Amino acid sequence: MDGSPSSYAALRWAVDYARLVGGKVEAIHSWDTPSSAGWTGPAIDPDFDLQQARERFAEELRDVFGDERPAFLETYLVEGDPSEVLIRASEGAEILVVGSRGRGGFARAMLGSVSQRCAQHAACPVVVVRQEHRPEGSAERRPED
Repeated sequence: MDGSPSSYAALRWAVDYARLVGGKVEAIHSWDTPSSAGWTGPAIDPDFDLQQARERFAEELRDVFGDERPAFLETYLVEGDPSEVLIRASEGAEILVVGSRGRGGFARAMLGSVSQRCAQHAACPVVVVRQEHRPEGSAERRPED
């Protein structure tokens, strides 16, 4: 998860699918620091604080599920290039679910780069979920437990 609308949609899709097949979901939030060789991922504050990252991740989960977080959802905060982290996580997974576009920089050039790399290199099938589009005034769908 990266806080983008498509990552929220991907998490909802993964939870719905896990509910259907009796599986579990591992939600992963990763971050990368800019390297000395150049920009390699989402830029983070130089005063990055792991506790703040945990709080932000918890807030994102509340944005997706409200107070109805599924019991079969596990969460992980992992430092590293997001595509590499997800590709490693795919090694023991049945499927990898990613959003179609994240919060990376260089708008057009980089949109979807993590999902594209995951689709090319993951050790399991990859589902790429687009951002949800809801008609104005419609109720937000919440997964049922």
